[in-house]
Amino acid sequence: MQLKPKQKILSSLSLFSLAGVQPYIEKQGEPYMNQNQINHFKKILETWRKQLKEEIHKTLSYMQDKAINFPDPVDRAVQEEEFNLELRNSDRERKLIKKIEKTLKNLQENHFGYCESCGVEIGIRRLEARPTADLCIDCKTVAEMRAKQIAG
Repeated sequence: MQLKPKQKILSSLSLFSLAGVQPYIEKQGEPYMNQNQINHFKKILETWRKQLKEEIHKTLSYMQDKAINFPDPVDRAVQEEEFNLELRNSDRERKLIKKIEKTLKNLQENHFGYCESCGVEIGIRRLEARPTADLCIDCKTVAEMRAKQIAG
């Protein structure tokens, strides 16, 4: 039985390449989240969503094509484990698609690029590194410290 090669996780640079954009270069005196910046991030987010949907479709097609009822219990167990991993990856991708769609909605409603907690600008570079970021770096750090304290 042949295992499917592990899918490549996209870095922000390969995402730029897929979207056909370069890192955004801010002009002096340019207002934050102007139409050019909004269009830049919209293109990145829409490309990312499309790519994730294609990956989910490929995974489902792969699983349908490779689903075999092996007589050997070890082969069957290997296939079930492989499919289980693929389904968990697809579930993560679906959750990410929902987050991307929420971000696109925020972009449409002019709420994109600002921290949901304190309202400060998140920043172009942080958003390019993580287009779905909804907290500034300071609020994210505090949230992570709280999560660590709760987890013990």
